[in-house]
Amino acid sequence: MKILLLGSGGREHALAWKMAQSERVEKLYIAPGNAGTCTCGENVAIKADDFEAIKQFVADKGIDMVVVGPEDPLVKGIYDDLKRDPRTKDVPVIGPSKAGAVLEGSKDFAKAFMQRHDIPTARYRTFDGEHLAEGLLFLETLQPPYVLKADGLCAGKGVLILGTLEEARRELREMLGGHEEGDKGHNAAKPKFGDASRRVVIEEFMSGTECSVFVLTDGEHYKILPEAKDYKRIGEGDTGLNTGGMGSVSPVPFAGDEWMKKVEDRIIRPTIEGLRQEGIDYKGFIFFGLISRTNIPACHTSPVKPQPSVGDPYVIEYNCRMGDPETETVMLRLKSDLVDLLEGVARGDLDRRAIAFDERAAVCVMLVSGGYPQAYRKGLPITGIDQVEGSVVFHAGTAFSPSPQSPQMVTAGGRVIAVSSYGKDKEEALRKSFHEAQKINFEGRYFRRDIGADLSESKS
Repeated sequence: MKILLLGSGGREHALAWKMAQSERVEKLYIAPGNAGTCTCGENVAIKADDFEAIKQFVADKGIDMVVVGPEDPLVKGIYDDLKRDPRTKDVPVIGPSKAGAVLEGSKDFAKAFMQRHDIPTARYRTFDGEHLAEGLLFLETLQPPYVLKADGLCAGKGVLILGTLEEARRELREMLGGHEEGDKGHNAAKPKFGDASRRVVIEEFMSGTECSVFVLTDGEHYKILPEAKDYKRIGEGDTGLNTGGMGSVSPVPFAGDEWMKKVEDRIIRPTIEGLRQEGIDYKGFIFFGLISRTNIPACHTSPVKPQPSVGDPYVIEYNCRMGDPETETVMLRLKSDLVDLLEGVARGDLDRRAIAFDERAAVCVMLVSGGYPQAYRKGLPITGIDQVEGSVVFHAGTAFSPSPQSPQMVTAGGRVIAVSSYGKDKEEALRKSFHEAQKINFEGRYFRRDIGADLSESKS
């Protein structure tokens, strides 16, 4: 089988690493890939959202399956575009249709979908610039902290958690592009996150412990992949700005059989059934960003009575692809042949495919550029990767310098390298990753040394 994997980050390197282990793969292409993915297959200089170039490549190379890694091409409709073209209409695409990708592309749509199908989530309302005054009033009905979410995609930067009403009111005005209370838009500035925040979802804050759960579905059947917990804040102790993710841990201690049964019964199954009922073509990964809640207020939106003994799962968000850096641990714990599972998605017989997990713990520690998630430099030489032993190095933001005489690996993004490790438990795995991470160097290199520390005391 010839497979084309789209994307260039750590998620795609981890997927490529796992797919390359399959005997079903004759040739694996990664477009555009990075300095690490070329060890798993052949990098192709095509952007993941260049639909015309992708279709031509699929036709020219006789590609048998397209696997879409990042959200952007999915939200833009790559599934539909390939299905409409006579050259590519019969090639399976692992990823939802444009209508399915709206689960991630519009937070307002996702929240309304959850309400329609009785899926537990936080109380919310959505506002645009014409209804700024109403949004300001709605904030007054909530208790701090306040959660504001840009409706559309904005590279993980569109979710704000604010400690005071004054901050929330100011940020809402900026997100919607208004300056004064009651501004109807005629004197408005550009929305803070561009088109992505022309509408803003305001929702109640949910306290608890977060967990990422992943499902692969053929539109009717589904398989639950290993769960993980990621760490978004740049600073230790979960302080500082949000990032794309500083590390992840799997398994998650509180996500035992009882909790996961709640997730499946209350969230996963209703989501899959809801998509089918609404006629949405969805064949691919679904990322459930969840939180385990206790002490749930009486106004919660779940139709199920809370059971505080093990916590109750609520949906924070949907994503229409695998998470990053969670994929860098989930793929380590997936013992099954990933390509076999993807074939099950393509053929609609996923229920007949076997899935098994590695019982060992797996962790990921992300090395990032100095200054990230704000301004940072690119093109910095990377050394020490060849000295890493006993861990798996996944490349996220790397490239080769353009010099043909002496090509050198350099940084090409804010998140640069993920160091993933196995262990009999997460403590052993983390010790390995922290130790091996210190061998890799580039100017300004930084990584969090407290990944997974909170789970030792988690009671959720």
